[in-house]
Amino acid sequence: MRVLIFGATGMIGQGALRECLDDPGIGSVIAIGRGPSGTSHPKLTDLVHGDLWNYATIEDRLTGIDACLFCLGTTSVGMDEKGYARITHDLTLAAAETLARLNPGMTFVYVSAAGTDSTEQGSRMWARVRGRTENDLFRLPIKTFVVRPLAVQPLGGIRSRTPAYQVLYTLLAPLAPLLRRLFPAYVTTTQEIGRAMIALARHGSSKRILENRDFAAAAAGWAKPSAA
Repeated sequence: MRVLIFGATGMIGQGALRECLDDPGIGSVIAIGRGPSGTSHPKLTDLVHGDLWNYATIEDRLTGIDACLFCLGTTSVGMDEKGYARITHDLTLAAAETLARLNPGMTFVYVSAAGTDSTEQGSRMWARVRGRTENDLFRLPIKTFVVRPLAVQPLGGIRSRTPAYQVLYTLLAPLAPLLRRLFPAYVTTTQEIGRAMIALARHGSSKRILENRDFAAAAAGWAKPSAA
């Protein structure tokens, strides 16, 4: 399987990248972004591309993709709806539409957020924009799945690029295992969500949208195949 990852330097993206590189059933991984992923591995290729709204100049490098794990996102804090939608909706659809045209048999797995508003009518701006993004992705002629994490525990030295979030994760780290046991429907890990995304790409699911409570079951169904 050949996997393309957006947002490989973010917290969830780092987890997805790590699980992909550790999976012998995935033969090659491309990490696309405005800069390199910062990871070195024999089956990893960094594809540095400055304009993530336009892929005309690199389309020849975006063919033969079996799955895309789209982990790129931003906080809505301090942003108006137009600016947030440009990054959250427009950028995502530009990538997905290009990939769908070039790889009609692929699977697209999108990292959204708990609380997303599928009706697009609610009072929370970010939730409406996320809902519109999900809905437009589902209209594309490819297999699409959405994961909506709530609280994510970073494992194995993975860190959030948002300083305030990283401070919170650091403070809660000693309690994270207990919180996961007490509230499994609300707390997941970078490993669990990474494996759940790979399982969706490999096997699909009867659900198009997976919430935090679904990740453990999806990850449990993740079976690392033997290397070919």
